[in-house]
Amino acid sequence: MVEQDKPDIWRAIVQMVIVVLIAPFIPMIISSQWDWWQAWAYAIASVLAFVLSRLIVARKHPDLIAERARFMQAKDTKPWDKVLAPLLGLGSILILVAAGLDRFYGWSSAFSTGVNIIALAGIVIGYGFSSWALVENRFFSGTVRIQTERGHHVISTGPYRIMRHPGYAGGLLGYIFIPLLFNSVWAFVPTILLMIVMVTRTALEDKTLQAELPGYREFAQKTKYRLIPGIW
Repeated sequence: MVEQDKPDIWRAIVQMVIVVLIAPFIPMIISSQWDWWQAWAYAIASVLAFVLSRLIVARKHPDLIAERARFMQAKDTKPWDKVLAPLLGLGSILILVAAGLDRFYGWSSAFSTGVNIIALAGIVIGYGFSSWALVENRFFSGTVRIQTERGHHVISTGPYRIMRHPGYAGGLLGYIFIPLLFNSVWAFVPTILLMIVMVTRTALEDKTLQAELPGYREFAQKTKYRLIPGIW
């Protein structure tokens, strides 16, 4: 058992290094502009959201840390999500790459400081909402699968009282505001593509859960909206 857990621990460490020490700083690394306050604000918000949520999850649902560390090794992951899950990760990186390149080459004109501050607030709210969903849901895996070995059941508390997929909703909100914070019109290109992937994944996951997870169909009747209350 101990030997089996070691790869999971190392995967979790590698993921943490990438997410905490590399990804949030991509715009500054590419642009070579380390006095870029918007980029620092994003990096701090991103790192804090990740670290604080994982610390809480480690205390509340320690088995979820292991589940998320080995998510790509799960044999019962839905075939379509073996494509969509990596695309989400790649898309989030491409947004930051586009923002860094835009800054380096000066392709876009800057938005007002007021727009930047509103965008930062939107990112914080979005990431905070996603983190709340992660902390609330013990089955918040990295890929779509029915986790029978972990006693998978419907979670209807916390943000799940508002919508069926609050993790995606928070991420979607955050991604929309990233180009506005970084003053990058070109960053909207990967953002729009990522939004399409996220909405597609949400629809497929919801369909899977309604078909395969006991009690989810009843939950869907009570909590009507997937991502956007009053719309979808």
